[in-house]
Amino acid sequence: LHSRDTYLGWSEQTRKENLHLVTNNTRFLIPSWVRVPHLGSHLLAAVARRISSDWVEKYGHPVWLLETFVNRDRFKGTVYRASNWIHVGATTGRSRNDRYTEMKVAVKDVYLYPLAKRFRRQLCHG
Repeated sequence: LHSRDTYLGWSEQTRKENLHLVTNNTRFLIPSWVRVPHLGSHLLAAVARRISSDWVEKYGHPVWLLETFVNRDRFKGTVYRASNWIHVGATTGRSRNDRYTEMKVAVKDVYLYPLAKRFRRQLCHG
């Protein structure tokens, strides 16, 4: 994922060694009929506060960075921007399952959320 790796300053080797310290927010949707002010920001903040400790309990190591992908043809990423997630670029329109560069999927905006002030030190130097 070029935009994330460029933002972090990862080499190929560092990415391979530390990718397990990043986790993906795979799906986050609040239906349009739900009308609760700031609900999305509140929920994302609650997840960010506890996910690393939950990860340690379940997998034995922390996570230092959250990432998510927003289909730019369908959504604007408003809740992520409002919650201080960092837009770092976009995907190329390929799937992670596309071993032969033949699949075409929607281009998605890439957002990151650091879970600690020194996240880069943890991710780039271990």
